Amino acid sequence: MSKHEDIIKYILSLEVGTKISVRSVASELGVSDGTAYRAIKDSDTLGIVTTIPRVGTIRVEKVEKKNIEALTYGEVINVVDGSLLGGKNGIHKILHSFIIGAMTIEAMKGYIRKDCLVIIGNREEAQKLALLNDAGVLITGGFECSNEIKNLANEKCLPIISTSYDTFTVASMINRAISENLIKKDIVLVEDIMEDNSCYLEITDTVEKWKKIMQEVKHERYPVVDSDKRVVGIVSLKDLSNHQTDIEQIGKIMHKDPITVTPKTTVAYAAHIMGWEGIELFPVVKGKKLAGVITRRDVIKALQYMARQPQAGETLEDSILKEFEFKIEDNVAHFIGKITPEMLDPIGTASWSTLNMLLSTMAIVILRQKNNANILVDSINTYFMKPVQVDSEIDIYVNTIDEGINYCKVEVDMFDVSKDIVGKCILSARMIRR
Repeated sequence: MSKHEDIIKYILSLEVGTKISVRSVASELGVSDGTAYRAIKDSDTLGIVTTIPRVGTIRVEKVEKKNIEALTYGEVINVVDGSLLGGKNGIHKILHSFIIGAMTIEAMKGYIRKDCLVIIGNREEAQKLALLNDAGVLITGGFECSNEIKNLANEKCLPIISTSYDTFTVASMINRAISENLIKKDIVLVEDIMEDNSCYLEITDTVEKWKKIMQEVKHERYPVVDSDKRVVGIVSLKDLSNHQTDIEQIGKIMHKDPITVTPKTTVAYAAHIMGWEGIELFPVVKGKKLAGVITRRDVIKALQYMARQPQAGETLEDSILKEFEFKIEDNVAHFIGKITPEMLDPIGTASWSTLNMLLSTMAIVILRQKNNANILVDSINTYFMKPVQVDSEIDIYVNTIDEGINYCKVEVDMFDVSKDIVGKCILSARMIRR
């Protein structure tokens, strides 16, 4: 086992909440500071440590998939630009709600729940009540707390945080952070859906072995790796017709330089490449080494899951599109709405980028509804866009001008209240059927 692996194993053996530093690890294991630093950085990537400003690097519990609908106490420290007064061993814990302690002690007892965050000022009795009920404490106004409260927080492993912001500002900041996390729930990465224990071939394997694996796994494409498990090629079902004998090596018939994705690639991008290149399976690589595979079926399931997610957080598109009504006229989609203040540029007219987003988004909405498919935009050509004043009513028409089995092209026209055309674009897209 290498020194690098020894350090990661050592970090895994530490209790959750233990503070870690390059110097302490290097001293404990007798390695150089550089080796310790690289191992700690990799541990951060693995999700077994996290670094928090003014606190340091902390051993945390690894979770397979982050709860994106909640925040940890450590993240709250970053959000409110706070400082940790006590309870550092609990900063990895997830808080599920927060309350403002602007009430009497008796009234607070009915609201405090386990793993919630109580936002309060310098009321020591309220701080103590929160900790005794297994809730963290956020002190606003830049106030400190007594040593008794700090000792109680350390004993209960519940963070007590101080921030210079007022209560209203803090509540707004945390609410915004939760909302942004909810918006991110539609962003699914390859690492969320990939097959970790995937089948692969080595360059020295024979066609005979490939056939056996194909009968068991039923995939049409397989990644090919070298002795270090680096992806060097790919073989597909149609390559079988090109080999001479069953003893021929895979390395001689494989396609070199295959298209690959990383675990942090978005599923939407992977779907786009799959649709464009007609690929059924992608190797997933970490530093050129095989980490898993994703198939077209995996991608389609993920896109369906994303489409079903309740969108609690509101995006910029949501806030703009909710001002528009929709109807069908002579097989042409018609959107009716007005220019809102969120759409303006610095000189007071609707910005080019916002209007362009309007046209493309409405085209995608219609294509998705009409074809019951996930839409991947190939290109969008905007021919012109004229200035439009705030509160001006506009009409947008989406008309399909070309459509195939997996391909479509639409024309989008925008008119002002005088029926003068103020914008026009043509969008081309591919469809991934559900």
